Amino acid sequence: MNSIATPPVFETHLRGLPLIHRGKVRDVYGLSDSLMLIVTTDRLSAFDVILPDPIPRKGEVLTKISNFWFAKTAHIAANHLTSHRIEEFITDPIELALLKDRAIVVQRLRALPVEAVVRGYLIGSGWKDYQATGAVCGVPLPAGLTQADRLPEPIFTPATKAAVGDHDENVSFDTVAATIGLSRANEIRETALRLYAYAANYALSRGIIIADTKFEFGIDAQDRLILIDEALTPDSSRFWPVAHYAPGKSPPSFDKQYVRDYLETLDWNKKAPGPRLPADVIQRTGDNYLAALKLLTQT
Repeated sequence: MNSIATPPVFETHLRGLPLIHRGKVRDVYGLSDSLMLIVTTDRLSAFDVILPDPIPRKGEVLTKISNFWFAKTAHIAANHLTSHRIEEFITDPIELALLKDRAIVVQRLRALPVEAVVRGYLIGSGWKDYQATGAVCGVPLPAGLTQADRLPEPIFTPATKAAVGDHDENVSFDTVAATIGLSRANEIRETALRLYAYAANYALSRGIIIADTKFEFGIDAQDRLILIDEALTPDSSRFWPVAHYAPGKSPPSFDKQYVRDYLETLDWNKKAPGPRLPADVIQRTGDNYLAALKLLTQT
């Protein structure tokens, strides 16, 4: 991201709006009983720790990618976007400039306590799990797979939704079913797998492999399942360039894996506070995010 018009946004403090939640990346404000304002900041988390250095314009890129996918997958899953514009609720010109391209007005829903993770390739914690057990999160896989191999078919490996500062934990499908009910758990699994299959096929045509991703869902007043938070971004997914993919090694990526790889070289216990990032790591990470946006959305 070479041209930066405004300073990076690490944290927001909007006047006149109640802060509902400050997550790892997003600040959420209440607008009414039925509406919320989600602001995607430039914060970056790695290993579930918020790092002290923001990535300039990252929030804008994530918002544009999510909105792109929300529109493209609306035939598969309803999402939390509304037709409301932020100007209906924010009038201060300084705040409007701060929020430009990084804030959306969404439905206020009941979030479900599940990270709907879908894996299409054998990488990360899944690769470590497979090496130790021959399975990923309890899902048996064929013997002889190598790192970054494409799986015979995508698998659903849910996780808990942890609080800021805590680590998400992989759980079994039965645990999810016991928490939210079997019918709803099946609906989430089927919807997540359909979303991933559609998006992975499209991204592949644009030169990106979506190795894995996670979705979050909520329930509206009519008890319908709604896709919320973000969708298929470099923050919630592993994006690999097709041109550099080869099974047997961890490919380069468009996501924050570049930051994780740098952090793995440090003597850091993966607990807060996180270490500062060098300028070149910040720049490279921002460039990676912007490259993903351009590949996915430019005609």
